[in-house]
Amino acid sequence: ETNTLPFHPFENQQGDILRMGKEHQVLKEQLREAEEKFEQLQSRSLEEIGALEELLKKSIEETEVSQNELDWFHQDSETQMKKWQQEKKENRENLKALRGTAKKHSDTNERYLKAIDDKEKQYNVCLNAFLETSNKFASEKGKLEELIKKSQDDSQECEKRAVKAEVSVLQTWKETEVWKLKGTIAKAEGNLRMLKALSSSASAAPVLKSQIDSWEIFLSNVKKQLEKVEAEYEEKMELVKNGARDCLSKVEIVDFPCP
Repeated sequence: ETNTLPFHPFENQQGDILRMGKEHQVLKEQLREAEEKFEQLQSRSLEEIGALEELLKKSIEETEVSQNELDWFHQDSETQMKKWQQEKKENRENLKALRGTAKKHSDTNERYLKAIDDKEKQYNVCLNAFLETSNKFASEKGKLEELIKKSQDDSQECEKRAVKAEVSVLQTWKETEVWKLKGTIAKAEGNLRMLKALSSSASAAPVLKSQIDSWEIFLSNVKKQLEKVEAEYEEKMELVKNGARDCLSKVEIVDFPCP
């Protein structure tokens, strides 16, 4: 992610550093070709000069063989000499031009070398800055990872405490509602025992039978309500323990009127 954006101030756009490296390689290749061309031209000139000098030496030796031949060859040698001088002049001019070209290539080479040195310095500066930034990011990344791990541990601990707290609240609500319902059941059972005891009298039995039936229905409904409360609170606590959310609510209680 770090390398997807230009690295200012050394890059105006993505890939400038790589592009400078490629230009550096191209300049080196051009310099190598220029040096090879210069060496070829220099070697060819030296061979031509050597050949001309050898030819001149041979001609002088031949002129010394015979004075008669010297006279006979005098005019021809002068012509040949003029030709050689012209060729020598041309060769000197060519050599001078080659030397100028060589100097031009040498100056170009020096400029390229200087440009390469400057590019290498800039590259090293960019590389050092990049490494420094990379090390800094790596250090910050390590710190952030430690903070994330600590936060995750704290979050897990908080979740455990929250689950424990929610379970505790649900357990308290359950015990409260169960205590109320069991108290109601106990009172209803006491009333039933009293009514059944009173109904043992034959004269009171018809009068109390409807009340006994009402209390038995009421007791049955309250016991069903007790089972429902216990089951629903247990289900909520299991959901909370398994990671469910929004379960912290009281179970709806139907308030049955006493007979």
